[in-house]
Amino acid sequence: MSDIFREVDEDIRQEKYRRLWDRFGPWVIGVAVLIVVGTGGYRGWLYWEEQQSQSAGDTFFDAVQLSEEGKYEEAAALYGELEGAIGSYPALAQLRRATDLANSGETEAALTVFDAVSRDSAHLEGVRNVAALRAAYLAVDQEDYAAVADRIERLTEASDPYRSAARELLALSAWKNGEIASAQQWITALEEDAETPGDVSRRVSILKDLIRSSNGDVQADSEGTDQ
Repeated sequence: MSDIFREVDEDIRQEKYRRLWDRFGPWVIGVAVLIVVGTGGYRGWLYWEEQQSQSAGDTFFDAVQLSEEGKYEEAAALYGELEGAIGSYPALAQLRRATDLANSGETEAALTVFDAVSRDSAHLEGVRNVAALRAAYLAVDQEDYAAVADRIERLTEASDPYRSAARELLALSAWKNGEIASAQQWITALEEDAETPGDVSRRVSILKDLIRSSNGDVQADSEGTDQ
């Protein structure tokens, strides 16, 4: 009798499993297919991204080589090919293109490109900040103090890694445009910052001497006191 009951139990369990499978089997198969397809698609996308990145890197390297050789037009053509590239290559290409324009004497065009990169929120903050500094370096000899400050005054905060370069540029621009009080403000900020690089400190010391001399002060710091 016990064998009969076991057989009945087994038949009942099998019937339950069959009904469950009839009800949920297609869903289980569908989920499994989605997992397989999704995993394959993701791996395929990673492979495609890696290939695109390598191709963009090769193109960028070739363009830089042409730039270093002074072949700016040929380099510009390659930089143009990177406009739709993945990652930071479009921004890097624009920075290099602007640098080539500056090196070839097209300062206004270079400023336009640097400014565009520095104001494009699609780019990484570090890239935008570098572009702003490069634009400011060019603008020092082209535009007034307010225009330079508009680009880089945000980089002068105590925690900003570019603060020394930004403060030096602002001091120089202020001096060139007769904004002596502003120039002295930025010189003081540089002098009081223990992390100001030595080369920057030496340059602003000379600028400080020039300001003192032009204002009729008795003796510039860099002249010494030996007689």
